[in-house]
Amino acid sequence: MRPDETLIGGHERRPIEIVEYNPQWPKVFQEHATRIAQSLGDTAICIEHIGSTSVPGLAAKPIIDILVVVRDSADEDSFVPALEALGYRLRVREPDFHEHRMLRPPNREVHIHVFSAGSPEIDRYLTFRDRLRSDTEDRRLYEQTKRDLARREWADVNDYADAKTDVIEAIIGRGVSES
Repeated sequence: MRPDETLIGGHERRPIEIVEYNPQWPKVFQEHATRIAQSLGDTAICIEHIGSTSVPGLAAKPIIDILVVVRDSADEDSFVPALEALGYRLRVREPDFHEHRMLRPPNREVHIHVFSAGSPEIDRYLTFRDRLRSDTEDRRLYEQTKRDLARREWADVNDYADAKTDVIEAIIGRGVSES
């Protein structure tokens, strides 16, 4: 697969906006999760609210991240058409990264991250979320990191995400060591 096939639609240059926590975010997640669950049925093994909007009190980009676990995320025919019928579009296809797929609606308010059952990334996402929910210092560190990085200009929003990697890995490490 060519590198330009990973990001369907190509790179996106957009400003990074960090906003204060919105108590409506869990409700927005639940609305999308309900629609996804109804559409996918037994195909969806697990649906979780992840990312910064899933952490009460944490400032975030106003994008709801949703983790959907399916049997085989490489089998796009088993879930992509159903999600497309709900208005989501496939944006990311990463066969070399645990067969990760990401879909979103045109308004970009939601990112659905799809992984296969058993992927180690599932535990990493949940460990990170749970650590931020339970540890004030890590939550402050992550928020400050995001605010500092958001002040910079990025050629692509994925570069902003990549710049947070060291902090994310450290927080996950602390979460794993304390579990």
